[in-house]
Amino acid sequence: MNLKLLKNSLKNEPAYRFKQCQQVIWHDLIDDWQKAFNLPQKLRVELNQKIPLELEAKIIRSDDKKTIKALITLIDDKKIETVLMRHNDGRNTVCVSSQVGCPLGCLFCSTGQVGYKRNLEIDEIITQVLFFARLLKKENKKVTNVVFMGMGEPFLNYDNVIEAIKILNNKDYFNIGARHISISTIGLPEDIYKLSKENLQINLAISLHAPNNKLRDKLIPLNKKYSLNQVLTVVKDYIKETNRRVMIEYIMLKDFNDSEQAANQLVELLKYLPSKLYLLNLILYNKGDFLNNKFQPSSPKNVALFKHILGRNKINVTERHRFGKEIDAACGQLANKYNH
Repeated sequence: MNLKLLKNSLKNEPAYRFKQCQQVIWHDLIDDWQKAFNLPQKLRVELNQKIPLELEAKIIRSDDKKTIKALITLIDDKKIETVLMRHNDGRNTVCVSSQVGCPLGCLFCSTGQVGYKRNLEIDEIITQVLFFARLLKKENKKVTNVVFMGMGEPFLNYDNVIEAIKILNNKDYFNIGARHISISTIGLPEDIYKLSKENLQINLAISLHAPNNKLRDKLIPLNKKYSLNQVLTVVKDYIKETNRRVMIEYIMLKDFNDSEQAANQLVELLKYLPSKLYLLNLILYNKGDFLNNKFQPSSPKNVALFKHILGRNKINVTERHRFGKEIDAACGQLANKYNH
């Protein structure tokens, strides 16, 4: 859905036409302009020719039907993956991508292993949510949450991501509450600082994944430029500026970062942050079929011990429920293998 093209197509129409189009696209969730009965027939035909509403996507569903992965084809034939996660409490969360591929090359992430193509435009970001909003409408349900945890590093497409969030939050579009929108970043200090000045009540998640720089250097090449101390310093400033709780994400990798020593190092590292204003989220690693590396998920025993050590030291810790593992839709598995 190209909003600029839509506005240009309506330039000779009365001013209220755009509002009418907003209603049918974002609230009525039509997929064909012929269903826009509030518009003149001639305009419907014209819009169908210039700005078709049909979204091309391939759907893969998990066995339990709680996770749906969609492969969306963009106007230049590039492809992105986005995921719908259905929670037992009634929430419907869409995990959106912000880039075609990713340039950061993190070793635990499938997307990072296949390279970078380009940033997504604002329209291409919100289209991912629109796709699932239409699907959920058939069940009289809505998208309740959006997380920027799909393909790409959101802060490397900062301006488009922020504008997309404003559209998602806008009552004339999706009307999704800001506190139900989250950005996950590997940790770019300048952009975390910029976000703290945006006056947006969205959530920030930091992909930490290691308790010291030596291990993090092996996982995340960018850590050589922005060390743990630099990242946590700006996160501390972000918390002070916004008074918002930050999510700290930690992928559990067998025999790499899941030892008792690593847990104790993590405890010391997190003392740098105010204890009541962060939540540590443990993520059991999902290897995925497309990713060829040495990492394996930690054993349940090691995860339990790791979690116990953190809890004993009064770290607020939770363990992320795994969605979509069997369809390569879980954390780190959006591989972008179709863009080679």
